[in-house]
Amino acid sequence: MPIGKLLVLIGLGLALLGGFLWLGGGSWFSWFGRLPGDVRVERPGFRLYMPFVSMLLISVLLSLIMWVVRRLG
Repeated sequence: MPIGKLLVLIGLGLALLGGFLWLGGGSWFSWFGRLPGDVRVERPGFRLYMPFVSMLLISVLLSLIMWVVRRLG
């Protein structure tokens, strides 16, 4: 599959996911940023979010998806 088509498909998939989350499906992902290992500091006038474990999980999932795409293509 040419890289251009792959990028368009990924973009469309992200747009659909974003639309779904925006229209009310976001409650399914309320855990994102709240996993053990994610750093959250909230003080008056200051908020810090460092979702280490959530980003690691996303990275593993995307790596797995890309591996499957390469094996099928």
